[in-house]
Amino acid sequence: MQQFSDDTGGRKSTSRADTVPGVREMLTQLISLPSISSASAEWDHSNEPVVRTLGEWLEALGFCVEVLAVPGMPGKYNLIGTLGSGSGGLVLSGHTDTVPFDDKRWQSDPFTLTERDNRWYGLGTCDMKGFFPLAIEAAKAFTAADMKQPLIILATADEETSMNGARALAEAGQPKARYAVIGEPTSLRPVRMHKGIMMERLTFEGQSGHSSDPGLGRNALEGMHEALGELLTLRADWQQQYRNTNFDVQVPTLNLGCIHGGDNPNRICARCELHFDLRPLPGMSMENLRQDILHKIQPVAERRELTMEFEPLFDGVPPFETSADAALVKACETLTGHTAQAVAFATEAPWLQKLGMETLVLGPGSIDQAHQPDEFIELSQLEPTVKILRGLIRQFCL
Repeated sequence: MQQFSDDTGGRKSTSRADTVPGVREMLTQLISLPSISSASAEWDHSNEPVVRTLGEWLEALGFCVEVLAVPGMPGKYNLIGTLGSGSGGLVLSGHTDTVPFDDKRWQSDPFTLTERDNRWYGLGTCDMKGFFPLAIEAAKAFTAADMKQPLIILATADEETSMNGARALAEAGQPKARYAVIGEPTSLRPVRMHKGIMMERLTFEGQSGHSSDPGLGRNALEGMHEALGELLTLRADWQQQYRNTNFDVQVPTLNLGCIHGGDNPNRICARCELHFDLRPLPGMSMENLRQDILHKIQPVAERRELTMEFEPLFDGVPPFETSADAALVKACETLTGHTAQAVAFATEAPWLQKLGMETLVLGPGSIDQAHQPDEFIELSQLEPTVKILRGLIRQFCL
């Protein structure tokens, strides 16, 4: 791995900084530490080894490091590393977890950093362990004495499943800073908005009976058929009411994902369950959407004398937007040469924004490689990332 030039006026790194490995060595170590987060216990790992490793490197650079257990999630930790002090400053944030993998579809060991075709391959290279060595490399050029406002490197747990790491930080009210950049893979193009994610479960329970006499039961499947019509009508109404031309898919979406009901053709269906997905635009409230759904579906259940349950499959991710005129957006556009855009995937940005920070998503690698076999990051993205991050540190911390 080449050493990136020091563009801060020729200052030399301290002897402590010299103990921190280079980018390739750091990423090699991070990739070798499994930190998969999954709703399936057989896949799920603790992220503590990754967090402790990051903490050691940051402490060697003079950062004050806090490791915080995520409440109710044994083995899951957030890390806050702070260089300097003050009421403003910049957060460089990433998640420490990866998704599961299918090793039979990989050409190399997912836990071994492998170089070929001017790329580094490995689980998490792109999404998004690769961001941490580059953020640390950028930080090496500065000391606490340089900082008028703090530089904070934030590492979170379980972004790929519950987002409970970021949620816990928001509930705890930390970290405190003025600006935050989340290093998700955006091909180094700034992202100032994304849709939210809601995944919901609707269940109707009625009464089974012999199919020869409908009066013997209350058919949950027929109730769900009516409910499906109401949901599709709601979708059409929302798509008429809301539109954002910044997105490729300019309207909110509702996807009917899976349905299960009944057990035999000659029995009245006693129970039917539907799972569906909603992607709201910025400006749409998840709670209001759920109330709209209840307003349409509850009368169906009552009229048909069905018991109804309606609940989220997980707490959801709110939509996110930072103003096009925000100082951080303008700075990232200048440093990258690209206008800030919108993306379809969701991030931890809403929770950092909830902490009062002007927030933007910007990082190396492409989302097209995320969650894929042979995940990789292009070597050509490394040095530009370091330069961009140093530019942000210089602008918002010095």
